[in-house]
Amino acid sequence: NFKLEKVAGNVHVLFGAGGNIGVSYGPDGLMTIDTQFARFVPQIKAELAKLGTDKPRFVFNTHFHGDHTGGNVLFGADALILAHDNVLKRLMSKVDRQGKPKEPIAKAGRPMITYGKSLSIHMNGERVKAVHFPHGHTDGDTAIFFTGSNVVHLGDDFFAGRFPFVDINSGGSVPGLVSNIGKLMQMIPADAKIIPGHGPVSTLDDLRKYHEMLVETTTIVRGHMKAGKSYDEVKKAGLPEKYKSWVPERAFISEERWIETIFKSYQMKMKMKK
Repeated sequence: NFKLEKVAGNVHVLFGAGGNIGVSYGPDGLMTIDTQFARFVPQIKAELAKLGTDKPRFVFNTHFHGDHTGGNVLFGADALILAHDNVLKRLMSKVDRQGKPKEPIAKAGRPMITYGKSLSIHMNGERVKAVHFPHGHTDGDTAIFFTGSNVVHLGDDFFAGRFPFVDINSGGSVPGLVSNIGKLMQMIPADAKIIPGHGPVSTLDDLRKYHEMLVETTTIVRGHMKAGKSYDEVKKAGLPEKYKSWVPERAFISEERWIETIFKSYQMKMKMKK
């Protein structure tokens, strides 16, 4: 199931067994956005080798989850890894997102360069700009703009055509995600190609539909909450029929789980306001 596909300009996408990997290849060499899982690095390298080399000079991590950073330790032998400050913090943490003990990532897999707001690499004839978006999918999310190729990798802020996973235990929030996608829609050129964290390569129109879904579903759940309904009542009420298509086969997040995420996220926001 590992497949390298041209997106536009210098940029390819590598579909596999985790988050979609963005790939830039040109005269200055290879760069990847995310690394999926360690056990699949041989398959990933076999696909990358088709371009000319399987050794990236640079690796960006869009956030800290294992299906995006698991291959870091193996790629880190050759590549310089870059990520938001909070990605390094979470990879180095001795507890996982559930608060259970875990081993910090091995030295080879740690980001060596971290940033707070943004950072650019000038490579393969274009500016590759990493921009941090706070408290969306996690507290360390980065969107990567390939300015010459007109491609944007949105990591897990964007689950194309499906309900997203928002990691509330790791600083993610539904209102933050809604806000981030709203901002991104203003920043992304109309004809850009968009690589989501999960799902097929998309357009700005696809991102708009995703934003509409986020706004509508959160408005529905918040309406129930304002009316004083319990979580069980909100879950039972469900979402309108048109949202059934947002749970494709083998989807990670069911309708029920998305309702629960919205409920918990806005419950936390209300508590913080008090």
